[in-house]
Amino acid sequence: MRIIFYTGKGGVGKTTISAATGIKLASLGYKTIVISLDVAHSLRDSFDNEALLIAQPTEKQIQIQENLWIQEINVQEAIVEYWDEVYNYIRSLLNRSGLETLVAEEIAVFPGMEEICALLYINQYVRENTYDVIILDCAPTGESLRFVSIPTTLEWYMNRIFKLERNLAKLAGPIIETVSSVPIPKDAYFQNIQNLFNKLEGIDTVLTDPKITTVRLVTNPEKIVIKETQRAFMYFCLYGLCIDAVIINRIFPEGIDAKFFEIWKQTQQQYIEEAENYFSGVPIWKVNLFDDQIIGETGLRRLGDILYPNLDPAEKFSEQSPYQFRKVDDVYQLVMQLPFLTKQEVHLTKHGDELIVTIGGFKRHVALPRSLASTKTTGAKLTERQLVITFQ
Repeated sequence: MRIIFYTGKGGVGKTTISAATGIKLASLGYKTIVISLDVAHSLRDSFDNEALLIAQPTEKQIQIQENLWIQEINVQEAIVEYWDEVYNYIRSLLNRSGLETLVAEEIAVFPGMEEICALLYINQYVRENTYDVIILDCAPTGESLRFVSIPTTLEWYMNRIFKLERNLAKLAGPIIETVSSVPIPKDAYFQNIQNLFNKLEGIDTVLTDPKITTVRLVTNPEKIVIKETQRAFMYFCLYGLCIDAVIINRIFPEGIDAKFFEIWKQTQQQYIEEAENYFSGVPIWKVNLFDDQIIGETGLRRLGDILYPNLDPAEKFSEQSPYQFRKVDDVYQLVMQLPFLTKQEVHLTKHGDELIVTIGGFKRHVALPRSLASTKTTGAKLTERQLVITFQ
């Protein structure tokens, strides 16, 4: 099975590219599902086929064509399926605090529920080998990062806090209830969380296995978008996910000659060159702006053929992150994969939260995590395949 994330800043075209990739994969014979992880779903709208979508209103996985399904996570349905006891307890707790019933029901869907529900579906499909390829149409960058960090956070909670809370509720619950009106969670609440954790077991390994899961960053040739994509690139490397492509979308084609677009074209070219500099360790695919909006299966198929003219989208175009952060004996290190460089002088320059690495004619901009942005570089060593940079 292959799992492919399509993520980036809001409005760059992630959903359209995810849908077009799904159509391309289905045409190549892969049994494919495209899952929308965004709370504000627009995946159905991309296919622009109301008759087909209305015909399957109750299905979780809606079949679009042969070999292709789509799914928009419905958190309310998922709560009934996975979170029933937890949701009921939180709702009763909020209700006791004085909130109206309807408001309490809405607020009881706390942050992270949607992401965990999505992870549950994904892990189920992986365990049952339901599909050949899972395409994840991700929410904007920040929420996507929270999504990939949830398995680690949940594991920490289960190992450090969960058992203590469960035992405390058993022992002190009856006493607290005699002197307080605050409801104490019953054992069914804790069993519900334990069952959820069991269903998620192994998903962290799946997401960080480059043979299964890769990330493709979608961006536009604009300063603010490129900068956010650069930070996303750094954070996905930090979380251990493999980025196997960057897609620069909505480039003005050469055929546009109107003077109105001349400055735009020059600006885009400047940031395309910057993107090639920032992301030189992974393939970069470029997509021109179309002459009309891309909706419906015909438009999506056209986009898929342009984006992957002689490529199989299910292929892994890289199985190793271009760089990774690690801590060895209380020393922070940045390890960059540079297999084709010979030993020569390395120049390091810090500019804000960026590290600029120059080796001969090679130059790379690396966004730094907050914990390293205020540190100083203390050395760099170029081996046969890696550059290891140390920080104070």
